[in-house]
Order: sequence, then C-alpha cells, then structure tokens
Amino acid sequence: MATTVMPPATGARILQPQSRVLDRPATTPERRASAVNVADTERMISLVGGGLMTFFGLREGSLGGLCLALTGGALAYRGLTGHCHMYEALGVSTAEPHGAATSVPADRGIKAVRSVTINRPAAELFRYWHDLQNLPRFMNHLVSVEPLGGNRSRWTAKAPLGATVSWDAEIINERPGEMIAWRSLEGADVDSAGSVHFMPAAGGRGTRVEVTLKYDPPAGKTGAYIARTLGSSPEQEIAEDLNRFKHLMESGGAATSRLM
Repeated sequence: MATTVMPPATGARILQPQSRVLDRPATTPERRASAVNVADTERMISLVGGGLMTFFGLREGSLGGLCLALTGGALAYRGLTGHCHMYEALGVSTAEPHGAATSVPADRGIKAVRSVTINRPAAELFRYWHDLQNLPRFMNHLVSVEPLGGNRSRWTAKAPLGATVSWDAEIINERPGEMIAWRSLEGADVDSAGSVHFMPAAGGRGTRVEVTLKYDPPAGKTGAYIARTLGSSPEQEIAEDLNRFKHLMESGGAATSRLM
C-alpha cells in the first residue's frame, strides 16, 4: 500500500531518487498492512537501531526506559516487516527500486487529505500544478516557489510577525496528467511529503483533485511559527487552497496569469 506493488503506468516518468508512488488496488486491511514499502537499507537501520533502543530501555528499568523500549520495539517491527504505515497513507514506497526515505517519520507529524472536483481536463490541471511557481497563486501560506534545476525547488512560506521560512523540496515521482509526489530534503525547516492525484470525476463532471499531505514542523521557534501559520486544522487549510485552485482554473484566471 502480501499486496503486489504495481509498476508505474506506461509513460510514467520516475525521477531520482527513485522512490515511487504505489497504485492502490482493492485489498483487505490485513493484506495492505503486510505490504513491504521500506527499502532494505532503511529496514536494516530500523531493525538495528530499534533493537538497541529496546535493549537499553529494558536494562534501565525506569518509566523513561520503558518508553524508550516501546519506541525501539516499534522501530524494530518496521525493520522486521518492511512496512511503514505513513508510507502506505501517502502511497509512497522505497522498496523497489531502492531510494531514500520520505521526510516525515511514520509516528510523527500531521496528515491531511482533501479533494475537490474541478470542471477542467486533468491534463490542464496537471500542467498548471506542475509549474510549481504557480502554487502561491492559490496556496495562501506560500510566498514563492523557486526552481533550483532538475526536480528540486526552494519553497518560502509566511510566518507570524512578517517573517518567512524557507526549505528545499524535490519531486520524487510523477505520472503526466495523473499524479505528482514530492518531499522536503534533508535539513529542511519543514519536514513534509505529499502527493496530488488528478482523477476523472463521476459522471464526466471534470476532474477530481485529491491532495495528501504529511508534515512535521521541527521543535523550537521555527516549528511553532509554521504550525501556527498552517493552523490547527490542516485539512481546512488544504480545502481552502483547493477551492481557490478550483476558482482559478474554472474562471480562466490561470490562462490570464500565463499571458502576464
């Protein structure tokens, strides 16, 4: 999300590093839970690190040690089974081919999923979204997205008291006209991973756009700023962004902006 990992559709372009998004076949919860979606290197680190945390936690014998042992056990389980629930929720896998982990650990961060139906073709919506410099036009918390070359970009967001915060991100997978997946890079002020899917709406009523986002602000002042900027309800924030995207695309504002 044992489930079989479906290969990318014909014409799909897998970007480096080669993490990929899984198709979502209709499977039972039990089968989804057993899917391997963690690369071998990650599994080894999780297993060894989790085992050590469990050992030292139990040896300490205190309440803090017990908490450390429980955390280590969860990490060791991730390494043993090769399954990460957060990867499954985002539709991301690093198992085949091997790739770097997505930015947000499975047991941390905030997840939000929202969708909207837009009366425009999927290919048109994909093209507009894929030009990341367009995102601040409908995402209120963004100031700018600057291309860095290749599949990387620098994102700058609003923070309280007129401040801003920036981080680098990369597109890790895409299927033209269907899907874009991204994550922040190591050392970013905002650890995040997400995807946007463009699917035919029921009854031929345009395109259903679904966004899945997982983010984990760091501790400290920067993390507090970003958490307050995104608000207590990330799903509401995404819903408002998608509604602005819908209005922009259906009103012809996207075409106007390209002519400016």
